[in-house]
Amino acid sequence: MKLDTVIAERKNKVIYREDNLVAKVFDESFPKSDILNEALNQARVEETGLNIPKIEEVTKINGKWALISTYIEGKTLAQLMDENPDKIDEYLNMFVDIQINILSKTAPLLNKLKDKMKRKICSTNLDAATKYELHTRLNGMPKHTKVCHGDFNPSNVIITPDGTPYVIDWSHATQGNGSADAARTYLLFRLNKQDEIAEKYINLFSEKTDTSRQYINEWLPIVAASQSVKDKPEEREFLLSWVNICEYQ
Repeated sequence: MKLDTVIAERKNKVIYREDNLVAKVFDESFPKSDILNEALNQARVEETGLNIPKIEEVTKINGKWALISTYIEGKTLAQLMDENPDKIDEYLNMFVDIQINILSKTAPLLNKLKDKMKRKICSTNLDAATKYELHTRLNGMPKHTKVCHGDFNPSNVIITPDGTPYVIDWSHATQGNGSADAARTYLLFRLNKQDEIAEKYINLFSEKTDTSRQYINEWLPIVAASQSVKDKPEEREFLLSWVNICEYQ
């Protein structure tokens, strides 16, 4: 596969396109176990019947690990929202419906969301008392087995020319509680300074799934703590404000 056309660049990875294939090429610092886990996640989610790119190959290109997937023609929901601000409500309705469809699926071999959250909390540099409170809260949350995307935001949803939605980037997929996934999406909007859209989103999710906003809020400190592990200085103060357990008692 030729690496001539770059379609996206991310930290530690570059994404190329050739004809109907996409190559996500990772740099040497990216853990091989994470790359293989992403491929496995995507393969397992494929089996649910959801519209996602198909994994075609796990290989090395010029000495670097790469995942080869089918190319999905279209625009992301993020692009459409930017281009058509008058249609934000329409796109948000579509966005929430897509997430609800994902959450309706099960993939028993995916890693468990609660286990991942426990590891993330342990990896934070929060004080011992806060970690204890977060672990206690996490242990008390109901166990579900829904497919959770883990990074569900409009830039990971592609709408094809015929209007079919496809969801990309399954590296963070787990099975668990859908309200945790919604809490993460809400935080991602807030981190992107899209506070008004964040509120519209969470209210729509709550209404369409008949889930109380208070219940989703209970996940916010846990999700914020797990997000803080990425150690982005520009996010730290905001995330720590959400980690405060007392605020949601």
